[in-house]
Amino acid sequence: MKYLTKILLLLVLIYTGFALAEDKKVDIGIDEQLGKSLPLDLYFNDETGSRKALREYITGTTVLAFVYYECPGICSPLMTSIAEVVDKVNLEPGENYNIITISIDEFEKPALAADKKRNYMKLIEKKFPESAWRFLTGDSVSIKTITDAAGFHFKREGTQFIHSGALLFIAGDGKICRYLFPGYSENKGYRILPFDFKMAITETSKGVSAPTIARMLQFCFSYDPQGKTYVLNFTRIFGAGILLAAIVFVLYITIKPKMKEKKK
Repeated sequence: MKYLTKILLLLVLIYTGFALAEDKKVDIGIDEQLGKSLPLDLYFNDETGSRKALREYITGTTVLAFVYYECPGICSPLMTSIAEVVDKVNLEPGENYNIITISIDEFEKPALAADKKRNYMKLIEKKFPESAWRFLTGDSVSIKTITDAAGFHFKREGTQFIHSGALLFIAGDGKICRYLFPGYSENKGYRILPFDFKMAITETSKGVSAPTIARMLQFCFSYDPQGKTYVLNFTRIFGAGILLAAIVFVLYITIKPKMKEKKK
């Protein structure tokens, strides 16, 4: 009985340790909330000044980035990299996906958002509908609610913010499906790999018929949650190769005797 009590006490301590670890919150950075949903009943202003519920902006697969438009640091390179990658992927903006940037600064207004949108839209060379990239602003309550739901934690220091840079891929029902963290260097700024961008959109598009090439990519590559990127799935490819070889072998030993009989 004494040993059983000690074991139970040890299990309780271990469980408590895990519980405390899970409850530990990120002060600045991103605490991924994969599989959870964003509150779509929040209201934001777009760059035209229209005030709508988030569900009216997220009508399908959506790429979401939290920024602030007068950011002197990582926000401008991040938005520039978004403008650059949409030119490199063979997906149709407005059909296969939309983009939303939400300012984390409640003092920024639609006029500033409209000015920033004009700048970044000029960087895009392919045909890109104006409605496919919305630049949103909102009040402090709405901003805090959606960033908490997304696990995006930041801190204001005067007129600036300390925050991370990432892309969130949201399904039409508000479900968070992917986080992508672009590589960053002081010389080149942010770099979003077109392959990662396309794969994240493809996987987020639940219920949408994907092109054959996208299905092949999904089969050959898997998402690495630690590296925040897609890697070649050697196990899956090797297994498929063995299965294909087995099928060829069975067909060979089945058809060959019949061919010999015909020759006789």
